[in-house]
Amino acid sequence: RDDTPEGRAALGAARHVLSKVGRPDATALRAADMADTAKVFEKTLFNGDGVVPPDAASDLEARQLVLDVIATLGGAPDRGGKEGVDRTRVEAFFAEAAAYAEWCAKGEASPDVMFLGERTAPAHAAVQAVRAKVDDFFVRCGLAAMEPRAATALNRTEPEFAALAAKDLAQAAADVRAFPLARVEPGRALPLEAGVNPAWTGAIEALRRDAVTPILGEGHATLGEAEWRAPVARFAAYEAWLAAKAGAMVEKLGPARVRAILAGGARKAVEALIAKDEAFAPEAAAIEDLVRLVHFHRDLATLLKNFVSFADFYDPRRPAVFQAGTLFLDARSCELCIRVDDPNAHAAIGTLSRCYLAYCDCRRPGGEAMKIVACFTQGDSDYLMVGRNGIFFDRKGRDWDATIVKIVENPISIRQAFFAPYKKFLRFVEEQVARFAASKAKASDQRLEATATKGADAALDGKPPPKAEPVDVGKMVGIVAALGVGVGALGALFGGFVSGFMDLKPWWAKLVAVAGVVLIISGPSVLIAWLKLRHRTLGPILDACGWAVNGRVAINLPLGTALTDRAALPRGARRVLEDPYADEGAKRRRRAFWLAVVVVAIALGAARWFGAWPFGPPFWRR
Repeated sequence: RDDTPEGRAALGAARHVLSKVGRPDATALRAADMADTAKVFEKTLFNGDGVVPPDAASDLEARQLVLDVIATLGGAPDRGGKEGVDRTRVEAFFAEAAAYAEWCAKGEASPDVMFLGERTAPAHAAVQAVRAKVDDFFVRCGLAAMEPRAATALNRTEPEFAALAAKDLAQAAADVRAFPLARVEPGRALPLEAGVNPAWTGAIEALRRDAVTPILGEGHATLGEAEWRAPVARFAAYEAWLAAKAGAMVEKLGPARVRAILAGGARKAVEALIAKDEAFAPEAAAIEDLVRLVHFHRDLATLLKNFVSFADFYDPRRPAVFQAGTLFLDARSCELCIRVDDPNAHAAIGTLSRCYLAYCDCRRPGGEAMKIVACFTQGDSDYLMVGRNGIFFDRKGRDWDATIVKIVENPISIRQAFFAPYKKFLRFVEEQVARFAASKAKASDQRLEATATKGADAALDGKPPPKAEPVDVGKMVGIVAALGVGVGALGALFGGFVSGFMDLKPWWAKLVAVAGVVLIISGPSVLIAWLKLRHRTLGPILDACGWAVNGRVAINLPLGTALTDRAALPRGARRVLEDPYADEGAKRRRRAFWLAVVVVAIALGAARWFGAWPFGPPFWRR
C-alpha cells in the first residue's frame, strides 16, 4: 500500500530488494527473493545495523582505527556479511586505550620501575627465564656446603648420566634441561661462560648480557648468590607495576600507536559513520518486516492446516509437515514418525498419547544420525522389543538404519487385545513346564553328583560302593493312585463339559455357548483396549517435541489403521505351503493325531445318536 506509512516503507523495501536480486521491473515478490537477505545488503556500506566495515571509511586514519579495533577486540558481522565495528566496540576500545596509556605513563614516570629505560623489559625477561633454575642451583650448593657427601647425589648419579648418554641428546633437550644448571659444589658461584648446562647456555648468555652487565657492570664471568639477589631485588617495583597492568587488550598496538589514536580525531570520524549507518535502521527494519510478510503469505496457511486444524494430517493425499518419513519394521510400515531430540524426555509426556511408541536411533553410512518416535497403530507387539532393527525412509527418500532404543507400551489394536489372554495362558503353561523340567533336571543332576561323589570316596577309602536305596513300593503305589485319581477327575470334568455342551438345544445354543466362553476370556481385555484406543491422541506427542498444541487431535480406529500398514503379498504372488525340509515323521504323527481326533468325534456323535453309554436312550425313543 502507498497510502499508509507502514505500507510505503514496505513498498520501498520491496522495490529495493527486487533491484538487488536483478528483477527491478517485477510486480510480485517470491520467497526465493527473500531466501538470503545478506545478498540484499552485500554491496551496501550502510544498512542500518550500526556496524561499519573498514571500506565505509574514506579517511585513511579512520579506516586504520576500524582495523585496529577489529584486530584487538574482534569485529561484528553486518547484514551484508562484512566484518566491522559498532558503537559498543569503539567505546570499549577507547576505554582500554585510555587505561593502557595511563598505565604506561605511570611506569615511565617512576625511576624505580624503568630503572634501565627501554632495556628494563628485556632485562626482566632474561632474569625470569632462568630465575627458578638459578635459585635451584644455589639451594643445591647450600645443601652441598651443609653436607659435602650430598654433592654427588645433587649433581645427579652416574646411572642417570648413563641413561642420558644412551639417548640422542639433540632430541632429548627436555631431559638435559632437567639436570642442574652447573656442577654443584659447596659455596660455588654460578658460571656465566664456561661450565654451564648446554641446554641453558643461551639463557645464561642473555642473563649476562641484558641484566648482569647493565646492573652490576662489565667483567662478571661468575655470579655469586648475593650478586644474584641484587638484580632480582631491583625488579620488585617493575613486577608490581606489571601486576597492575590495565588495557591489556590493546597492548599489541604498542604505547606509541595507542597515544597517537587517543590524540587523533579518528574516533569522531568513526562515530559519525556509525551514526550514518544507524540512520538507515527504518529501511532495514522494513526489509525484515517484508521477509516476515513474504513467509507469512507462503507458509501461514500450511502452518494453520498442520498445527491448528490438522487438515493435512487427516488428509490421506499428503502427509503433515511433522511426519518425518516411514519406518519399515516387523512386517509393518509406520507413517506417523516424528523427529525427537531426547527419547527419555519425550516419553515423559508422549506416554499420555495412549499410543504404542517405539523410539529409534537412525544412522546413515556417512555418520549422520537422528532420533525418531514411531507410532504403531495396527498389528501386535509380540516381536517389538529394544534392539530390533528396521529401515526408515525420510521425506527426501533417503534410507536410514533404524534401531529401537526405547518402548512405551499401550494397546495397539482390538485384534491384539482379543488374542492376548490366550497368548498369556500359553506363555504361562510353557513357563511352568520349563520350570518343572528345569527343577527335575537339577534334582537329577544333584542325585547323580551325590552318587558319583559317594562312589569315588568309597573307592579312595578302599570300601565297597554304597548300595542303592531300595524302592519304596508303597510310596510308588500311592503316587500312581493319586495320579489316577487326578486323571480320572480331569476326565470326568471334561466329559461333563462335553456332555453338557452336546445336550444344548437347539443347535444354535452351542454357538451361543462358544461365544459366551470367548466373551468371558477375551471380553475384558478387548473392553480395556477399546477404551484406551478411543483416547489415543497426537497432541502429547507433538507437545513433547516442543509444539504448543491446544487440541487433542484424536486418532480413532480407522485413522490408526491408515497410519500403519501390515505386510501383504504382492499382487500375483502365492504362498508355497510345502516345506522341502519338513520332518516327515513329525508330519505323519500330526496326521495320525488329527485322524484320531476326527474318529473320536465321530464315535462320540454316533454314541450320542444311537443312545450308547453314557448318553441315554437312542434318538427314536427320545
